[in-house]
Amino acid sequence: MSVESVASHANVTNFQYWAAIVLFLATYGVVLTERINRAIVAVLGAGLMVLLGVLNQEMAVKGIDFNTIGLLLGMMIIVVITKESGVFQYVAIKSAKIVKANPLGVLAIFSVVTAVFSALLDNVTTVLLITPVILLITRELGVKPYPYLFSSILSSNIGGSATLIGDPPNIMIGSAAGLSFNDFVMNMTPISIVIMIITMVPLMLIWRKDLVASEHNKARIMKLNEKEAIKDPTLLKKALFTLLLVILGFTVGHSYHLQPATVAMVGAAFLLLLENFHLHHEKQEHKVHASIAEAEWVTLFFFGGLFVVVYGLEHVGVINQMANLMVKMTGGDFESTVFVTLWGAAIISALVDNIPFVATMIPMIENMSNTFNAEQIGILWWALALGACLGGNGSLIGASANLVVAGFASRAGHTISFLKFMKLAFPLMLMSIAIAHIYMAWRYL
Repeated sequence: MSVESVASHANVTNFQYWAAIVLFLATYGVVLTERINRAIVAVLGAGLMVLLGVLNQEMAVKGIDFNTIGLLLGMMIIVVITKESGVFQYVAIKSAKIVKANPLGVLAIFSVVTAVFSALLDNVTTVLLITPVILLITRELGVKPYPYLFSSILSSNIGGSATLIGDPPNIMIGSAAGLSFNDFVMNMTPISIVIMIITMVPLMLIWRKDLVASEHNKARIMKLNEKEAIKDPTLLKKALFTLLLVILGFTVGHSYHLQPATVAMVGAAFLLLLENFHLHHEKQEHKVHASIAEAEWVTLFFFGGLFVVVYGLEHVGVINQMANLMVKMTGGDFESTVFVTLWGAAIISALVDNIPFVATMIPMIENMSNTFNAEQIGILWWALALGACLGGNGSLIGASANLVVAGFASRAGHTISFLKFMKLAFPLMLMSIAIAHIYMAWRYL
């Protein structure tokens, strides 16, 4: 389809068509350089989409997926309040003591804890909470933190792939496709568990000789009292009760036409109520302000701006062209399209942040509904989710969680080299995608 026919079909001018493309590429390019905060870049790109007439303000607001924004914000607030109880530090210390402070055992159990928390909360929040504890435990053990940080990155992305709320790409896909929490558990959790187990084998073999600690250092870990980490037992009970209700809401909400954002936001408001209703007005103001302020607003603004930029590209017809081109490349063969989506998503997500990539791919797959039936489109969603989430493990810039861990490590004097990380991470990522390929072929094709 020509530029002119797209412009005519979409009722947009050639200027709007090319302005949308240039703004999208410029936004994407500057985000990749990491020289300017990505929230600034995305919001500026969104604003220019409106100022240059590609979209009007009403269309820009329509382009924002508020289900994704609401789900993220609600879970962020719940985690911010929950962490004040000290439960995450408790779990980390208790885990280290369960394996008798054996360095290899600590690596394995921390990886499992990271994966589980990533599935139940989200991987970015999880590494924000777990990484400082990893640095503390490895310092006490007298071992290099790099193997533990490396493993936590891989575990966070694999664990995050397991559920609707575990990884931002899944949240975006679930919202766009109307997929429920249970849909992700049934389709993504089994293969995520398998990939997690298989990935741990080479990691344990690679580092088994390096992770050795003295008996003195092990004894220091065993002397730590995990109960002292719990700062507020009452708050812990309220937070766990709320989390249980929220996960239950995710599980049954789809049957009652409740969007995940509604469940998360109501859960956040409920926990804020439990935490504050007995306090004096001024104390309430302070605590509520602190809880909401600690949410990752930079991430939320990045998502909001990115949705508008991608919607501009969709509005002028470029996304439709890209979808038609992809179908044409695979000859309309469904199986080929599935595996191109899986492997393409993985490799591209390793080279660029998987969030903007998925934001671009979602309308592409939606536009394939003219070629494939509803069941086939459903399978493509799983291919995209697996490819993007697991592909995020391919490099340091592949996923937001990776950059969070790298930032903590750098501030603690343990810089993670891009090439050193990629040298091991990329082959392991390809291994996980090969496993996902077999799973997709066996289960769906």
